[in-house]
Parts: sequence; C-alpha cells; structure tokens
Amino acid sequence: MLILLPPSEGKTPAPDGAPVDPSSLWLPSLAAARTRVLKRLVALCARTSERSIADSLGVLGLTDGQRGEIARNAGLLTAPAAPAARIYTGVLYEALGTADLRGDERDWLDRTAVVFSGLWGVVRLGDAIPAYRCAVGVTLPGIGGLTPYWKKGLKKVLDEATAGAPVLDLRSGAYAAMWAPGANAAALRVLHERVVGGETRRSVVSHFNKATKGRLVRALAVEQAAPESVDELVTALRDLKFTVEERPGPASGPRQLDIVVAEL
Repeated sequence: MLILLPPSEGKTPAPDGAPVDPSSLWLPSLAAARTRVLKRLVALCARTSERSIADSLGVLGLTDGQRGEIARNAGLLTAPAAPAARIYTGVLYEALGTADLRGDERDWLDRTAVVFSGLWGVVRLGDAIPAYRCAVGVTLPGIGGLTPYWKKGLKKVLDEATAGAPVLDLRSGAYAAMWAPGANAAALRVLHERVVGGETRRSVVSHFNKATKGRLVRALAVEQAAPESVDELVTALRDLKFTVEERPGPASGPRQLDIVVAEL
C-alpha cells in the first residue's frame, strides 16, 4: 500500500545536519528534475533588491510579512536537512505524531506514506529535506507551472512504483493534480455529521479534515496494516473503528470514500 499525503505550509527548520542531496530522496531518478526546481527557486529568492524581493513574494504567493521565507529559500543549497516527518509541522503531521511511534511503526510509515511537494515532487517521510516555501501552484521562472512540470515527471515513475499496490489518496486538490493513481486506489474525504434542530446534517470539514487524516494514518501505522486491495483497506479502517462509506465515482478512477466523524 502507498499513502499519498499533502505537505504542510508550516515547516520547522532543521537545527543542524548536512544539506539535502536530491539523489538520496525516494525515487532517485527524479534527482535532475528536483535539482532544476531547487536551483531555480534559490536563484529567484537570492536577489536582494526591493523590487526583486517584491517580485519573488508575488511569484510564491507570499505577503510582505513573509520575507523571511524568501531568505530561507535563498539558502536552500546549504541549509541543514532533516527527515521530512520532522520538517512538516502542520495539523495533519501534528495529529500523525511520528515522534512517539515505535521503531517498527515508523519503519512502516517510512515505507508506506509519501508526501507530494512543489519543490521535491514526492518524498518519503524519512527523506532528509530542508524547510522551504514553494507551493505546487507556483509558476517558477525558467520552468513554468510546477503542476504540469511534476505531472509529466512523476507519471512513469509513480505508475511503476505503485503497480499492483492499493493507494490511499489523502492529498488536497492542488497536489492531487500532480499524479492520478489507477483503479486500485481510493480518494478519501472527511465529513462531519451533527444533529441540527433534530435533523442529521453532514458537511465537508477543512481544518479538522487534516487532523482526522493524520489520526487515520497513525492508526494504520500502529496496526502496520498491509491491505492488498481497496476492499481490504476499507475493512482495515472499519476494524480500526472508522466509519467508512463509499460514494459513486468515475468508473475508471479511484474509488471515493468518506470518513464520517461526529466529533472534530
């Protein structure tokens, strides 16, 4: 099984460590594509004039108060790197809580979960990367839109890496556009069920959606689940006491699953 995760905007810089080696990351055949994005991003952010900084902020979709992100990007070639599980610190990763997993549970997670990224394409949680700021929706000078860039670069390698294995897709829409898994996959959303005026209502949640997905991945890691199909994945989730429902989806694409929660 492979679990597909989005990155988090929130990142904690590594306090020390060697710089990133793009060829050491999962799927080393992507090293050249990663290095190209990395160098273009560093070049964009290394410019120091006020006009250039304003341009870099605009390209990356940042505000003037986020100038520190530009300076951080400028130093990416020499910045300390640490496992991605420690760099990503958003809601999903806080709920996942890798720090207090047992060694065999972390090993399962490192084999099973991968993070999609505008800068790296895709990495395992154990891969050493520096903190950065570069969403997949960015159009980077000299490269163009990162979504089509990675969509082209990832298709063959991910098709091969996932051949025959079930895929659980927990990505947000922007990152889901980078690669489309085949039929042996399930895309998951979180629904909040509550009673309002005596009537049961359901709604898609946003912020707490990430926390639920983090708890779900953690539960699978603790169980060290090894489903060989989407049906077995659904069974594993139900055995872990998640309320799973399937809704109609495209005939040739991933199956559509809902996790229904009463408490956020």
